[in-house]
Amino acid sequence: MIAFADIPYARPDLEDFKRRFRDALERLTDGESAAAQDVAIAEINSLRISFDSLLTLVSIRHTVDTRDTFYKAEQDFMDEAGPVVEGLESEFFSAIVASPFRTALEASWGVQLFRLAELKMRCFSPEVLEDLQAENRLMSEYDALKAGAEIEFAGAKRNLAQVAAFAESKDRDVRKAATQAVSGFYAANAGEFERIYDELVRLRHGIASKLGFANFTELAYARLGRSDYGATEVAAYRDQVLAEVVPVAAGLRKRQAERLGLENLEFCDEGLEFQSGNATPKGDAAWLLEQGKGLYRELSPETAEFFSMMTERGLLDLETRPGKASGGYCDYLGSWEAPFIFSNWNGTSGDVDVLTHEVGHAFQAWRSRGFRAPDYFFPTYEACEIHSMSMEFLAWPWMDRIFGEDEAKYKLSHLSAGILFVPYGVAVDEFQHRVYERPEASPSERRAMWREIERKYLPWRDYGDDGFLASGAFWFRQGHIFQDPFYYIDYTLAQVCAWDFWRRSLADREAAFRAYLALCDLGGSRSFTELCRASGLRVPFEKGALRDIMQPLRDWLAAAEDRGF
Repeated sequence: MIAFADIPYARPDLEDFKRRFRDALERLTDGESAAAQDVAIAEINSLRISFDSLLTLVSIRHTVDTRDTFYKAEQDFMDEAGPVVEGLESEFFSAIVASPFRTALEASWGVQLFRLAELKMRCFSPEVLEDLQAENRLMSEYDALKAGAEIEFAGAKRNLAQVAAFAESKDRDVRKAATQAVSGFYAANAGEFERIYDELVRLRHGIASKLGFANFTELAYARLGRSDYGATEVAAYRDQVLAEVVPVAAGLRKRQAERLGLENLEFCDEGLEFQSGNATPKGDAAWLLEQGKGLYRELSPETAEFFSMMTERGLLDLETRPGKASGGYCDYLGSWEAPFIFSNWNGTSGDVDVLTHEVGHAFQAWRSRGFRAPDYFFPTYEACEIHSMSMEFLAWPWMDRIFGEDEAKYKLSHLSAGILFVPYGVAVDEFQHRVYERPEASPSERRAMWREIERKYLPWRDYGDDGFLASGAFWFRQGHIFQDPFYYIDYTLAQVCAWDFWRRSLADREAAFRAYLALCDLGGSRSFTELCRASGLRVPFEKGALRDIMQPLRDWLAAAEDRGF
């Protein structure tokens, strides 16, 4: 198997690709039997995998070093070419949905492919091609704006991830200074962030109108492949979060303030959980990677084989450096059966969460490499995140090696982080629903929307004397709002499912892992609720699901001793 560094790249000949795609598409539409159409579908999916792999390779190499002019030019090319290929795919989806042999093809390719096809064919028409290209350019602008951050802090120029690490300092003055430095970057560039988002909102609303949707929210749900639930179910779920999770989260913030000896917990304090300092890995990046190798070697034969492959092929880029894009992700190069993990390690416990979270994504993609349709390499996003968040908990038994005497501190922090995250995640979701209900709203009105929603789901948040954040500008830093609209709620749905896996792992770790492995092996071949039920997980939309799932967490937290931390 080829190493990542040796994967060859040449810009695809778009005209040749279109010719071959249309030739196979013609044979599909003219096919006089299910067998003939099946062959054409296989050929088209092979072409799709090939192009998607090149597009992903460019994206990875561009984010690894945004200053690389060659891959910057290739990213610009892909931003233009991607929507062209999307148009061809729309024709493909229309053809398989209309096939007279659909029942036989569903038996061969799975019903989920056809569900996704029906949604995806609604998301494109030639009329919106240039708009989609413009959307890609704006999203790339957002990436570049954040990646270009050079903040003078603690005697050096640092990027956002490097400064953020100081927000966990035990010295409150340092925490405050780091928080203000990051806030200052966003404040200095507020006009650009608001311009980019304003253009995105108006552009997306226009695309939705051209495609016959009432608003962009409906289009976004279709883009995300949500075939078994809609905005009504999501709104009811947010209500459950408000009732069942927000009070527990508020209690955690109160406990945090007491541990830190603070009468008033400000935003700059949220990053520090314990007076003795947050739990941190007991070694450098190279040491941590070695611990990861041991963890996955011992977890199961399947994870041992997988992680060995990842390290041998150089499929992890973990440490932060100048010019590297911010954030973290896992992607998949289907042509080379290669998951790739990208991150910005900064010496905090978040590095360990990457080592488990993104590995969960990558492991699932590796287990799904045998699917013939690229649509099944990953499931829809909310199901996708179950694998990542559940792996965080399946790795708990090895945290003593990584955190040493801070093991209990890490576990309390990790469980608390999920509880504190879910209200924020649904706040991001409700904000986007509000934004796209009123696409004509001004930037100042959007800030007011965010602040109102923030007070609802995060009632403890106090920005102190930071007037910029208090004005409702925190959402500038949430990349999903710009680049993956309506995706963010998926993390919270998956978190709820991961808590269910955690509960099961406490009772029987081996049985829980086998259920997890079976879920990974299903890939994206079923819808979200079908995957939940196939794995024995509660569907988060069900009435009372949050109440029942939260109870073991309440019990664990009640028994957790944190006064000595």
